[in-house]
Formats: sequence, structure tokens, C-alpha cells
Amino acid sequence: MTFRKVAARLGLALLAGFVALALAVIVDGWQAFGHRSEGARLARMQRSPQWRDGHFRNPEPLHNFWLLSLAGAFDASAHGSPERIPQVVHVDPRTFDTPPVSGLRVTWFGHSSTLVEIDGTRVLTDPIWSERPSPVAWIGPKRWYAPPVALADLPPIDAVVVSHDHYDHLDFQTIRAMRNWHTTFVVPLGLGAHLAYWGVPESRIVELDWWERTTVGALTIVCTPARHASGRMLIDDDATLWAGYALVGATHRVYFSGDTGLFPAMRVIGTRLGPFDLAMIETGQYHAGWPDWHIGPEQALTAHAMVRGRALLPIHWALFALAYHGWTEPIERTRVAGLAAHARVATPRPGESIEPTLRVPTPRWWPRVPWQTAREAPIVSSQVSGAP
Repeated sequence: MTFRKVAARLGLALLAGFVALALAVIVDGWQAFGHRSEGARLARMQRSPQWRDGHFRNPEPLHNFWLLSLAGAFDASAHGSPERIPQVVHVDPRTFDTPPVSGLRVTWFGHSSTLVEIDGTRVLTDPIWSERPSPVAWIGPKRWYAPPVALADLPPIDAVVVSHDHYDHLDFQTIRAMRNWHTTFVVPLGLGAHLAYWGVPESRIVELDWWERTTVGALTIVCTPARHASGRMLIDDDATLWAGYALVGATHRVYFSGDTGLFPAMRVIGTRLGPFDLAMIETGQYHAGWPDWHIGPEQALTAHAMVRGRALLPIHWALFALAYHGWTEPIERTRVAGLAAHARVATPRPGESIEPTLRVPTPRWWPRVPWQTAREAPIVSSQVSGAP
């Protein structure tokens, strides 16, 4: 048999294997992919100022540097995941039986999942309790530790807010487990189609465009702009909106950035809705190849100043390896940037509760492993001028 025939057969075998894998993912993940918007829901989306040419768009387009991204894959940190399970606080459900002394308490579960207890209302952000941020259970990055508390052990939740439909923020299995909860799901435009398809009653779904608001009990939830993207399949690029949120209570205010790059309207968020007692801003899963998608540690401090945050809780780190940097790098760089900015940066362990208006805990609970500094691996979002 000639070399050419061997190569041809090998190529066909690889192609067949790829097709088989793709079909397995499609069949197994069909429900998790979600559902396209149609009818009145789609018509409302099309009236949004953010909707153009059949998709949602950012005012400042996202820049991608594909060669840098490709190079990053070959230069990934050897410490992208922890060697040992990180120090996690196993939550005692009885903690939530006693209201926070200050009226504001936040429990971070890792990545972007938090429980915000604010002026008598409980809000869960971007909950993911699954093993992997993936449409199927057998492929994709695996979480580093079990959820600090079981879903069934959470107190009654008044609102679940979701920032966008990427798998590490909108998790099919978690939403399915919540579908019979007596809670309100607050989501950006288009995400309601996914939730309804998964069994959440339409009466408990609230879809918002940027700057729109809803009330849950005495709490006002404002959908704020973000600079990101969406999609659960290759063919549904930016078919749903992405957002952050301002939680405005009678006494306290909390900002949740969702996933975002830096963008000028953060100042508007701060002016209209701030100051915030706590700003929960993403600090991880960044790279120079996609600087407009994820803000990075140093720009998170810039955003914190722009939205007028009084204390910062770094999120979007310490649960999954979704980028090339070392797993501790986001918090190391955030601490350095926080010291330079004289900012109050909280560093709770996953599962730990904080009351930011009383005390901001700053323990160093993660190990010392090599990481790159801002000078060595800068993250600079484009089209942002005059940021503080």
C-alpha cells in the first residue's frame, strides 16, 4: 500500500471520528442548546436599540486577535488548574436563617455564582451547580470542587439573575433543577426562550433590555450594559443579549458585571445607579487575544472606579480553567492593582459569606504558584479612552 493511500485512509478515519463525536454532542446536548426566540419574543428583541442585522451588537465592536489566541494555546500556564482542591467553605444552610446584621451579605460559590442578600431580598447570580460548563456531561472543563452548598439546601430565592447564555453562566441542569422554584428569573432579551424550553413557566420569566428594570419585592433590578457576546452553538452567534445588573435596595446597592470588557458606559452606570456598596466584577478567564471579551484584573479596578464601587468582590475565577493563565493569577493581579488604587478588595474563599459594609475580608487562602504580571501579560480593551 502506497503512502498516499495510507494517508488518505488515516484522513478519512480522523474525519469519521470527528463527525461521530460531533453527532454525539448534538444528540446528547440537544436540550441543553436551548431554543431560538420566535413570535412576540423575537419581535420585541428586534425593537431593541442593540439589535442590528439579525443579531445583538456592542456599541464598541469586539476585537479578536486570532494569532495571539493560537499562540496562547501553546504557551499556557502549567498551573492552569490547582494541584489540590482549593480551600472551600462548606456552607451551613442554617447561616441563612439569620438575616445579615448590616442588611447586605454576599456568599460567593466560585466563578460568577453568588447569593446576594440585600435589604430582605435574596438574589442568586449566574448559578452553575453542574460538573462542567458544557452541553454534555462528558466533555469540557471540569469544576475543581463540589458546590459549597447543595441547591436543595439554599434558602428560598426571590430572584435568579443570568447575565448571558454561555455555558458557564446559563447552566441547563441547574435551571432544570430550579424550574419549579417559586422564584423570578431575570434575564436579558432572548434568554427567556431557553428557560421556557427547559420548563420554567413564562409567568416567572422577566426579560430585560439594557437600562430596563423590574421589581422583585422591595428590590429594583436594573439590566445594565455589558460588552460581551452570546451563543450556545456555532450557528446562533449573538442571537441573545448579554448584560450586567444593578441591585437597588432601600438601603444598599450591588453591581454585578456579568462577563464584559471595559467600555465607556460604565461611567454612566456609576452616575445613574451608583455608588455601589459592592461591585462584583469579573477578573479571570482573560487573554490578550480577546481583550474586549473579558476585562482582566487591572481593568476590573478601573471599572470599579467607573461604576463607583465602595468594595470589590473579584468573580469569574477559582472554579474552571477557561483560559491560558495560571489559576491564581486573577486574584494575585487584582490584589496588586487594588493596593495601587487604594481599593477595598475582598478575597473570600468559595462558600464564604461577607458583609462588605462592615468588613472586607482579605485572607490569602490560595497557594503561591508562578503567575504573570500586568507588565508581562497586559489586558487592554480597545475603544476606551480617558478611563481613570
